[in-house]
This record gives sequence, C-alpha cells and structure tokens, in this order.
Amino acid sequence: MTHDPRTETAQAQTTRARKAGFAAFVGTTIEWYDFYVYATAASLVFGTVFFPESTDRLTGIAAAFATYAVGFFARPIGGIIFGHIGDRIGRKTALVVTLTMMGAATFLVGCLPGYASIGAWAPVLLVVLRFVQGLAVGGEWGGAVLMAVEHAPADKKTFYGGFAQAGNPAGALLATGLFSLISLQGTEFMLAWGWRIPFFASALLIIVGLIVRMKVEKSPVFTESVKTVSAADQPVPILYAIRTNWASILLGICVLPVAIGGYYLVTTFATAYATDPSVGLSESVVLNALSVAAFVELVVTLGAAWLGDRFGRKRVVGIGLIGVAILAAPQFLLLSSGSIPLIFLIFILMRLAMTATYGPIATVLSQMFRPQARYTSISLAYQLSGAIFGGLSPLVSTLMFQATGSIVPVVLLLVGMCALSLVCLIAAPQYVDDAEGAVAPESMSRDGRDRS
Repeated sequence: MTHDPRTETAQAQTTRARKAGFAAFVGTTIEWYDFYVYATAASLVFGTVFFPESTDRLTGIAAAFATYAVGFFARPIGGIIFGHIGDRIGRKTALVVTLTMMGAATFLVGCLPGYASIGAWAPVLLVVLRFVQGLAVGGEWGGAVLMAVEHAPADKKTFYGGFAQAGNPAGALLATGLFSLISLQGTEFMLAWGWRIPFFASALLIIVGLIVRMKVEKSPVFTESVKTVSAADQPVPILYAIRTNWASILLGICVLPVAIGGYYLVTTFATAYATDPSVGLSESVVLNALSVAAFVELVVTLGAAWLGDRFGRKRVVGIGLIGVAILAAPQFLLLSSGSIPLIFLIFILMRLAMTATYGPIATVLSQMFRPQARYTSISLAYQLSGAIFGGLSPLVSTLMFQATGSIVPVVLLLVGMCALSLVCLIAAPQYVDDAEGAVAPESMSRDGRDRS
C-alpha cells in the first residue's frame, strides 16, 4: 500500500517515517557490522592467517588491507547495479537483496581455511568474498538513506537520515565489542579459530534484519516520481545520472573524504598503528577504546542529525571537519603516551568530531540530487569516494608509516582530506522534495530560509 503525501495526516507521516528510520538503522547496523568485522580482522589476524609468508608484520597487514580495499572498489559497481534496481523497481527490493548478499559473504569468510590448509587459494577466496561484500554494501547505503529521508517530513529529513548513519557506529560497536571479548581469551585462541565467531554471528543478525526490512513500505518520493512515467519511458538510471548529475556526483565524491576515509584512518589504521611494536599497545586496550568510542558515537549520532535540522546540516558538518583537523595530530601522538585515560579520551573526542561530519551527511548527499536516478547518483558519489578514500586510506597510511617510520605523513593526509571536504561542502547544491515529487533549490523552500 502506498500513501499520498498530500492527504496523509502528520501523525501518519511521522509513524511511517519512524518505521522507515528504524528499518534503515537495523539494516545498516548489520551491513556495517559485517564490514567492520572484516576490517578488524584485517588489522589483527588476517596478516597471519592468510598471508603468513610476509617478511614482517607491517607487510602482512598491508597485504590484508589490500584485500580490504577490494571491497571498496567493488562498491561503485554495487551502487550501479542496485541503484538501477532501486530507481526502476524500488528501494525496498534492492535493500532485501543487498542484506542477504552481505550476510552470506560474511558467514562464508568465517568458514574459510587459512593459508596453512589450502595455500594460495585462501587469500584468493578471501578476495572473492570481500568483493561480494563490497557489491552488497555498495547498494545498501544509498537505498537505506533514501528510504529514511524520503519517508521523513520536510523539516526532519536530516534527523531521520541520521538513523541510517547511526547504523555505522552500532555495527562498529558490535564488531569491535565482540572482538574485544574474544581477545580476552588470548592471541593463540584468536588466531586458532576465535576470529571466526564474529563472522558466524552474522547469520543470526541477517534473519532479524530481513524481518524488519520486509515490513517497510515503498518510498513515497519514488512512487510519485514514476507515477506518470511508463516503464518504457523511464531513463536508464546510470545514463541519466552521468548526463544530468555529473557535477553533483563529483562534488559528492569530494565532500566525503573525511566522513568515509578519515573514519577508517582513525579506526582501522589506528588499530594497526597502536598495536605496532613501536607503539606497543595491547589489542585489548585498543579494542576497548574503539568500543567505548563507538558507543559514544551511537548515542550522539541522532543528536548531530537533529542539530542539522535545527541549525543547518552543512554548518554542523563543517564544524565537525574543523574538529577532525584539530584533533588529527593528538589522535596518533597520544597513542604512544602510555596513558590509558588519555588514549580513551582522544578516541572519544575524535569520534565526536567524526559524528558531526557523518551524522548529517546522508541528507546532505541525498538532497544534492533530483528524485530521478537519485539512488544511482547518491550510490555512485558515496561508493566512488569510498573506493578512493576509504579503500586506499588504511593501505596508503600503512605504507607511508612503514617507509618513513613517522606518523606525520598520516596526520597531514587527514588534515588535507578535511580541507578538500570543507571546500566541496560549501559548493554542494541542496534540493527539497515537494509533495508531488518535484524539487526546488532548498534556498527557495516555503519558509524562505536557506537551511543548508
């Protein structure tokens, strides 16, 4: 059943928005849990389990991060495939398929024999499954964001878009929290088979996610946008996106370096750096700090999104970018201080700044495009940025640290990403959907104020 937004009561619209927001949260939590389980395992055990012939620890980690990057390069392909499905058939259909794919791939990673058992086939199969993960998450994020934002009232789009964003810290908390518990059993247990437990747990989460997701209604904006257009007359989404939205797609890619790539620098790479012998932190300390930081992010994500509706989503993201740049050096330098309270504090402060860049960014990005081919456009921007900045950041940072023995190049990389994001954020267009699926620049919305 679909709804006409012109006749729907405010209470009915709020109820529908909450249901869509909750479904977006549950789905993205599971998707990001699967993604972060792989990222954490790559930092801690994959170098040993799948690349034991590496000459030293950092080379093994770099090899593991290379397979990690494969998932990011698969994400734009997933964005095109599932963007086409989402723009032509519907957001819900695409999201059910992506969730199932991700769960199956993650479970199978947990079943993989190590290099000691099947030799070179172990890393080859790992790469294949990582590619499938990338395809799935490539189609997941854009659809989950659009389901939440397009169901939301006009004055609460950033808040409800934040539900999809809250799935990121929730997934990270589940992943790092579970690995933290497993690490208490010791390194030998972790390397033997303990690392497989979080991958197996994905199967149970997928069942819950599918039950919730199947209950969500179709997007009203999608329904309105295709109501008067026959299937034969609908443009091919990828062609329409490239022809019409190419400038916004490029801006979107360059708005996201910190929200995507910076996040992995201060989590995935930071884990490898902190546990390097030159720094000497134990795995349990780092995982506990990351778990606490993820919990803090989970708590404040919707607050950051609410502030985006209240004071302007671009303004909130911009403040977050400045905060990340200021904290870049302390984030890494304090890891070698040996002070556990300071280490926990800097992880929390950095995550708060990251939340300001990430919480409202879903709505910023979704409102950069008109409804036609919006799923494809937002997915392309997000996933291409993910491939460039998310997939390569941990690998490049590891190689820079290995080559120089200094953390300074990594800090400069993060600050440069902040500068690029801020410039493109200022230039990014923002549109607002009206009741009939049409759009206008947000500065021309009914209350006459530019809320961007």
